[in-house]
Amino acid sequence: MNILEIIDDFKKECACGKQHETAVKDVLIESGAVCRVGDILCKNNFSNNILLVADENTLKASNGIIESLGGFNVEYKIYEDLRVATMKEVDEIEKLIANKDVSVLSVGTGSLNDVCRLASATQNKKLCIFATAPSMDGFASYSAPIVNRGFKFSYPAKSPDVIIADTKILANAPKELKSAGFGDMIAKYVGLVDWQISALLTGEYYCEKIAKLTRDAVDELIKMADKVCLNDEYVAGKIFEALLKTGIGISFAQNSRPASGSEHVIAHLIECVELRDGIIPNFHGDDVGVCTLEMLKYYNFLAENEYIDTQNENVNWNDVYSFYNEMADEVRKLNFPENVIDDVDKDELKNKWGEIRKIIHSVPSYSECEAAMKKAGCKITVEDIGKDQKLFDDCVKYSPYMRKRLTLLRLRDMIKY
Repeated sequence: MNILEIIDDFKKECACGKQHETAVKDVLIESGAVCRVGDILCKNNFSNNILLVADENTLKASNGIIESLGGFNVEYKIYEDLRVATMKEVDEIEKLIANKDVSVLSVGTGSLNDVCRLASATQNKKLCIFATAPSMDGFASYSAPIVNRGFKFSYPAKSPDVIIADTKILANAPKELKSAGFGDMIAKYVGLVDWQISALLTGEYYCEKIAKLTRDAVDELIKMADKVCLNDEYVAGKIFEALLKTGIGISFAQNSRPASGSEHVIAHLIECVELRDGIIPNFHGDDVGVCTLEMLKYYNFLAENEYIDTQNENVNWNDVYSFYNEMADEVRKLNFPENVIDDVDKDELKNKWGEIRKIIHSVPSYSECEAAMKKAGCKITVEDIGKDQKLFDDCVKYSPYMRKRLTLLRLRDMIKY
């Protein structure tokens, strides 16, 4: 079943009771797709005026895309190397498209897409993403993680109308980007565990069909771990399809639950701290992959306990705010007056521990994921991603308070074993 068939299938009535929608109207994944970009934009009624947003690396990788836009009036916004999406770049794109008959073409992955997703949403413009590497899963997402005032927020944004990928370009992407994409995908196992546990304890919305779409995509990809770094168009295309399926799942759920959990929040906090200290963060998937292994190891450890006792959460908020420093006000807003733990009954947590253990054991173990990541050339350890161990440990400790989202890591202080 290809991506468009999946989208059509999800439009049918779902057992979760929600009507699943996505803004994605067209998807093209094939060799030589770069030469068809202009035709695809015409087919999908994009404006004759195009703002092409890229950086020097992604534009160079997309040789032929400018020629394919011969029938359009094209304006360019080319960054030197956009590694971090901030509100500054969003403002820049908004000014270029506000009050104009123009559509947006984002050439690249990650931060470039995030900036264009948010700007296109605020200005109500059509958006096409031309992917240059299979390095992350957010191509179809309705949210955009943007750094604003030193804090990384997840903003409601625009899912693209069109997604295009040239398998030849994907296959030629740097190995480190491919490995980062694999690390980002393995993270879905933790995200799915956290989502199910929250639904079990709080009644949070959960859709088994969306979860299965994500799970099947990760399971399919993990079988190709030893082929991730090959310069092979077929493999590159399959990896991109797997990444796109999880992104479509985010789109259907209208939030990032199907694709991220405690591991992503840790990685986002590390990034915020590094930006504060003037350090350019790693590729997103590198940090996320290591954080995923850390969480799988911890979750597997918890699941070794057949029974647990529970207690009320007791947080030293002064300690939390001290760590967050200038970000403390944002953290305070996320935890007061309402707190995600307010919906968790400690007795129910204790009584449902057997079910929680089954959820943890329903995904591959720490050792299985570590072995797959090694085959895919991923970074494995805190040392591999160049982090200070104390900083990493502190980010694990304080990350649960950075999002208004229940995870098993957030339940840590309630669990006695």
